[in-house]
Amino acid sequence: MLHPELLHAGSPRPGPAHKARSFPALPGATKAAFLLAELAVAPCAFAPVGAEKPLALYGAGDMGRLARDFFALAGLDIALVIDRNAADAAVGAWSATRPVEPEAVPDEVKRSVRVAVCVATSAYVPIEAALHEVGFTDVVPFYDLSEIFRHLHPLSNGWFAPPFTAEEQDEIKSALAAWDDDASRAHHLQFMAWRRLREEWVFAPAPPLTGASRYFIPEVLEVLRDDETFIDGGAYDGCITEAFARRMGGAFQRIVAIEPDGPNRARCEVNVGTSLAGDPRITIHDFALAERDGAAPFHEGLGYASQLSTTGSTRIECRTLDAMQLKPTFLKLHLEGGELAALKGARETLVNHRPLVTVTVYHNDDGLWKTARWLTRTLTGYRFLFRIHAWCGAGAVIYAIPNERGTKAKAA
Repeated sequence: MLHPELLHAGSPRPGPAHKARSFPALPGATKAAFLLAELAVAPCAFAPVGAEKPLALYGAGDMGRLARDFFALAGLDIALVIDRNAADAAVGAWSATRPVEPEAVPDEVKRSVRVAVCVATSAYVPIEAALHEVGFTDVVPFYDLSEIFRHLHPLSNGWFAPPFTAEEQDEIKSALAAWDDDASRAHHLQFMAWRRLREEWVFAPAPPLTGASRYFIPEVLEVLRDDETFIDGGAYDGCITEAFARRMGGAFQRIVAIEPDGPNRARCEVNVGTSLAGDPRITIHDFALAERDGAAPFHEGLGYASQLSTTGSTRIECRTLDAMQLKPTFLKLHLEGGELAALKGARETLVNHRPLVTVTVYHNDDGLWKTARWLTRTLTGYRFLFRIHAWCGAGAVIYAIPNERGTKAKAA
């Protein structure tokens, strides 16, 4: 049951269904600019939604568990959990919740709940349509719900972009033209279409890379060397550090993992220590990367959503990458929205040592053009790629690859 004070008669009628749009070919710079002009000022039929009705979660995977914990922190109960593979999901973390399949939910419950779709590895529009088909009447993306509670929980994946100004359109157009390939333009447009219009644009030759390893796309893998110094900024539980070491077969010079969240860092230390046998080439730090050295409020204990935020009750040390005086050859940043600030605090390091750079850009509107502009103006002689690794405007990553590390340079 939802807390009584959050329920009231006359719940709003569900809004319009989301739209999908398919494109048979990749966009060149000219086509991308045309599509940008189309989505830049079009009206958006959607907005953040609240918890005026009992809440149900669709999806019992990692994102579903994040949503469950999120709503618990916000003081909300979940009426039920729905999953197509309910029998498999009703073990472990969901053993007490007992997920059910959509068809097993009584019709009166289907009409009374607001379903938050907690899936980013599959297209949203078909999921919404399938739930409507079996009788659910109010279906929304989970991140559209999370926006209402940003004063309690800093999760920022549900942001909406307002209409673009003429200046913003010029900046985004420049970013689209600067990408090294048309797949980047397709992914950037898909990212923006969701953020601006909540429309699911899909370019057939370049769907989201949900099955590929984030940070280790083929263009990165083909230029890796056996003497890399890898900086894992926002190391979480050490999964990317482990993935890097595994892909390199143990052939690397050094790994520096940086994770300011205490519980995350403890898991990172255990996981890395277990899988990599306490390799002395690996160091784990407890501060946050930022634009300037100092201290800042931090919201701890939120899993991979922990971050620098005024909603946090503790203050932690912040350091710039420049102050660490490292010589990275591969930098990965996933900082829940703090990526551009961390890049600015790493300018000297990036210019002097020219590492591969992979940086997430989907936690705030820096991803529309600001991060791309900073990178392209700061790093000369690089190839820049934009890839999305999830749906619903999530999983967007910019890849910056020095020309001297490219396949042409290797062949020469």
